[in-house]
Amino acid sequence: MGRSRRTLPEELLLLALDPATGTTAQPQSLDLGLAGAQLVELALAGRIAPDGDRIAVVMPRPTGDPTLDSALELLRRRGSPVRAVHWIGGPRLGLRQTYLSHLERCGMVHAVAGQMCGVLPTTRYQATDTAISREIRSRLDSAIRTGVPPDPRTAALAALAHAVGLGKHLYPGNEGRSSRSRLRDLIRHDPMGGLVAHAVMDVQNGVAAQPRRGSAAPGRQPAVQMPARRGGMARAAAH
Repeated sequence: MGRSRRTLPEELLLLALDPATGTTAQPQSLDLGLAGAQLVELALAGRIAPDGDRIAVVMPRPTGDPTLDSALELLRRRGSPVRAVHWIGGPRLGLRQTYLSHLERCGMVHAVAGQMCGVLPTTRYQATDTAISREIRSRLDSAIRTGVPPDPRTAALAALAHAVGLGKHLYPGNEGRSSRSRLRDLIRHDPMGGLVAHAVMDVQNGVAAQPRRGSAAPGRQPAVQMPARRGGMARAAAH
């Protein structure tokens, strides 16, 4: 996979980054979303594919992205398809920081050291190229405004943004209510993005232990039309 294109985890993190505070919105659910975004990116790269409500490795060849390849190798070691909800709900310690550090190395953000209450050290992140964030945001805005079915990458990004609770961050207040509703509706435009987004919401709602009712049988693709479900919203917090 070439590095000319930003990956979905990177785009999701840039969407969540608050330019005013330098912190990420919905940090707890965002960690789940980043794990889900890795799955979608690997699917777009042809490395994995949905198998009912499970994820199967179909091509173990590395993508060239170290973080994605680490996830791909972990999936390969499972030896058999794994339920998306179990994968996303597994330990993901440091995943958000891994991507923040990566964005810093790539020059997309820069770290600003500070202190909380004058004692505890903190690190905030400011975007160095706001045009990148604006381009990502404009893709979502266009899909919401025009109603034209978005490309799979944008549809998956919208599904993940809704799943982790970024709707109120991106489209706040009463004036943003219709945009938040349309953001949620975009979940139906990408089967893999929808599968992963529902898994993220299921983990937040504590229903990871049981298979999703009405999920596709093993070996069958999930339908494109998937019912939208509201996930639990984690409170925004500073790093």
